[in-house]
Amino acid sequence: MTLTYIFHSSFALETQEAILVFDYWLDPARTADRLLRSDKPLYVFASHFHEDHFSRHILDWQKQKKDITYILSKDILKHHRAERQEADVWLAKGGSWQDKLVEVHATGSNDSGVSWIVKTEGRTIFHAGDLNNWYARFLNEENAGELIHSMETTEDIDPVKEEKRFLGELKDIKKLSSGFDLAMFPVDGRIGNGYTRGARQFIKQFRIGIFVPMHFVVSGFESAWRMKEFTDAMNIPFWCISKEGEQIRL
Repeated sequence: MTLTYIFHSSFALETQEAILVFDYWLDPARTADRLLRSDKPLYVFASHFHEDHFSRHILDWQKQKKDITYILSKDILKHHRAERQEADVWLAKGGSWQDKLVEVHATGSNDSGVSWIVKTEGRTIFHAGDLNNWYARFLNEENAGELIHSMETTEDIDPVKEEKRFLGELKDIKKLSSGFDLAMFPVDGRIGNGYTRGARQFIKQFRIGIFVPMHFVVSGFESAWRMKEFTDAMNIPFWCISKEGEQIRL
């Protein structure tokens, strides 16, 4: 298998028989041009409606390539970002779908939409979408029990409650799989102090073949490498991505 970093939280995984694309948004290295020329069937996933995880541009790909299966989170439909007939499969948490090449399970998120478990060619892959411990910087004794105002949601947030919700989603995911050959998970420096906390909690819960950071585009490549210290301590291989379009053989 070959994994290509496209941008932000978007990756392309090429197997012997198919290509899987996750959360396509921007594509500085024009990776999609190569993928659309492939004779292999293409499976396109979008975990939720946020513009940095779902672009309507992916729906235009079917004009260039016939063998495409669109597997989208139902919240994209709910937020009117796409019409029902524009996707082959709509899934919410707990939903599943399979054909002769892939088996897909939509698992939960403590943000919008879903995360993905995909089984193909004897491998189990996880893409987190926006699942993460987003309010980790507020989890300290100084702020214990206090509500904080989230500029993103314009709501008051209880960081302790949000962490419990995040850990609850991990618990539900573990009911389906105790480990992943490949895990793509946010390591986003914008969270601030403790921005690796969610990823560290994740790798303590699951057996991981290789950990791949994502969602770090604003804070930069090197910010994501901070996670390598923690994966090394657990003997988990880590991909230090350094540019768009970069590939790694799995």
